Amino acid sequence: MELRHLKYFLAVADTRSFTQAAANCYVAQSALSQQIARLEKDVGATLFSRTSRSVRLTAAGELLEPLARRVLADVDNAQAALDALAGLRRGRLRLGLVQTLACPFDMVDVMADYHVRYPGIDFHVTNAPSSEMAADVLSGRLDLAVVGLGPRQVPEGLDHRLLGRDPLVVVVSREHPLADSEMIALGDLPDGDQVIQFSRGTGLSRQVEAAFARAGVDPGRHFEVGQMYDMIRLASRGVGVTVVPRSSILGPGSVLGLKAEDEPPDGARILALADEEAVHHVSVVYDGKRLAPAAAAFLHVIERHGDAGESR
Repeated sequence: MELRHLKYFLAVADTRSFTQAAANCYVAQSALSQQIARLEKDVGATLFSRTSRSVRLTAAGELLEPLARRVLADVDNAQAALDALAGLRRGRLRLGLVQTLACPFDMVDVMADYHVRYPGIDFHVTNAPSSEMAADVLSGRLDLAVVGLGPRQVPEGLDHRLLGRDPLVVVVSREHPLADSEMIALGDLPDGDQVIQFSRGTGLSRQVEAAFARAGVDPGRHFEVGQMYDMIRLASRGVGVTVVPRSSILGPGSVLGLKAEDEPPDGARILALADEEAVHHVSVVYDGKRLAPAAAAFLHVIERHGDAGESR
């Protein structure tokens, strides 16, 4: 079994297409098919079920996929460790980054600082739901990820550091019946209110759903938006109400670019929640047993910024 066979196998598994996999690997389709056939001979099992319309993993293929990813990730980490002997002048960092950053510091500043310190490291940033990115760290697709998960929500097998916890707030328009309130319970929202919700499967959506469940309220799923900026603006226009971390409106990670002392966007009212458990967590997750030097260096930069934020 050769490493290139595993790379070709994963290319087909990811694309579900021999044609696309060959193009991604810069080889002829016939050559890729031959290498997959050799791999199947080596493992003694058929890895793909192929028809004229589809390519699917067999049971053997599904068993091999996570193992192949870990083998290739370990090879990458070994190369990165050797590169580190040269002073971490080259390498690769695959970072997952959640959109909702309830942190005392700006992750853009962290990435910029890291690039200044290690300009030779290739940076690959992925944005996806928190649960998906955590799974990718487990499988070796990502080196580490900043996710909207609290300590109890981090998958088994991953290490984590809590970066921030931020109270959830309700955003309404200034014409809303509760606009003059300072603090409300989710049960106080009028029955006819449409709830503008974040994408399903994200850490934030789970935390918001849990808050509605504690209040005994069904938020429905009438208006789902994939951008925090749009959620806040839609609420300020009276399209509905939304529940977001306070720092997404005011603070270093604000999607509106506002500072903590600034006023909310025109037309928006920010209402505190009486539910003390309604908190958005942000953590960095990683596999400490398989941490590449480039990823370890990024963790160190995060820690420096975290310590600086706590000292302010």
